[in-house]
Amino acid sequence: MDKNRLDGLLALKLVAEKRNFTAAAAELDISPSAISQMIRQLENRLGVTLLTRTTRATSLTEAGQRFLSEAGPALEQILTAMDSVGSLGKKPAGLLRLNLPRSLYHSFMEPIISSFIKKYPEVTVELYLEDFATDIFENGFDAGIRLSDILAKDVVATKLYGPVRFVIAGSPKYFDKHGRPKKPRDLLSHNCILIRLGGGLYDRWEFQERGKDFQVHVKGNLIFSDSNLMLDAAVAGHGLVYAAEENIKDKVKSGKLEVVLASYAAESEGFYLYYPSRSQILPKLRAFIDHVKGYINK
Repeated sequence: MDKNRLDGLLALKLVAEKRNFTAAAAELDISPSAISQMIRQLENRLGVTLLTRTTRATSLTEAGQRFLSEAGPALEQILTAMDSVGSLGKKPAGLLRLNLPRSLYHSFMEPIISSFIKKYPEVTVELYLEDFATDIFENGFDAGIRLSDILAKDVVATKLYGPVRFVIAGSPKYFDKHGRPKKPRDLLSHNCILIRLGGGLYDRWEFQERGKDFQVHVKGNLIFSDSNLMLDAAVAGHGLVYAAEENIKDKVKSGKLEVVLASYAAESEGFYLYYPSRSQILPKLRAFIDHVKGYINK
């Protein structure tokens, strides 16, 4: 037991239980004179005598009994809470809150999460799926996953995979009706399915040509806040989408979507798992980081 916890109140509780200063002092691993001084200081703060001590026994006064009956339950709750929270710093346990893009869960993270919760059953993983960047630490998340382009400079990041190519795709039905764009500027005459990321509309699609980056300001009559629904709309033939090539590979393979303008595809360095400085990492997050590293390096 930590002798510094709640000083005199804890000392009083132990002396009352054991009816002996020496036994209470041994429990706290301090001297009988030290525990006597703790209680004397508590009595001085309260202005009443809490214990009577004779050669035969030590017992609570009326004031001591009332004080412990009212303060004792709260003390037990505090000690229990301190033990509970302290255990989080000793082994992987508790709630691990992760923030990641919707599309990344099925395309990459699902097997990692599945194997992690089997390995660490005392950790509960909460996944918050959103496509736009948010201040994850201000909102109580332990870690997040985002593209390298939008990571803050004051975080520690572990690369998951990359580079990531961003391509234009549409359904065969759409192309049969509207034709295929040959150059990025041809998109100005196509219906482009857009996504709203946070408070902003992502309608300036990025491309590369001969090592130079440029944008095309596109328009369309469908706007989503969910990347998966956006892809479903493209498969249904409602327009063209701008998406990570990895996220649509299954739909391309099955023939539901076709990629166009591939030679103009823009690239990002890749997706990263990011988290606060190493000094703040609890065992639950350290275990997850190591698990992710083991998965991507196997």
